[in-house]
Amino acid sequence: MLYLGLLALALGLGLPIAAFGGALGQGRAAAAALEGIARQPEAAGRIQTAMIIALALIESLVIYALLSFFLLNGKAPAITADQAIQMSQTGAAASAPQ
Repeated sequence: MLYLGLLALALGLGLPIAAFGGALGQGRAAAAALEGIARQPEAAGRIQTAMIIALALIESLVIYALLSFFLLNGKAPAITADQAIQMSQTGAAASAPQ
C-alpha cells in the first residue's frame, strides 16, 4: 500500500518539478545568452549556437521525465471512486485508537 502511495506521489509531483526545473534552466540559459550577445554583438553566432545546443540538452531531460511519467503511469493500478472511498475508510479504521 505504501508503494502505491509513493508511486502516486511520484506521478503527481515528479513531472511538474522536472518541467519547472527545465523551464528555469531554459530561462537562465536564454538570459545569459542574450546578455552575452548584448556585450559582444560580434560573437552572436557562436553564442546562439551554444545556446541552442544547451536548450536542446535541457529539453531532452524534460522529455526523459515525461517518458518516465508514462512508464510509471502504466504501473499504477486503476481504481474506481468506490474503491478509493473503501480504501480510505479501511485506512482510517486501522489507524483509529481503540
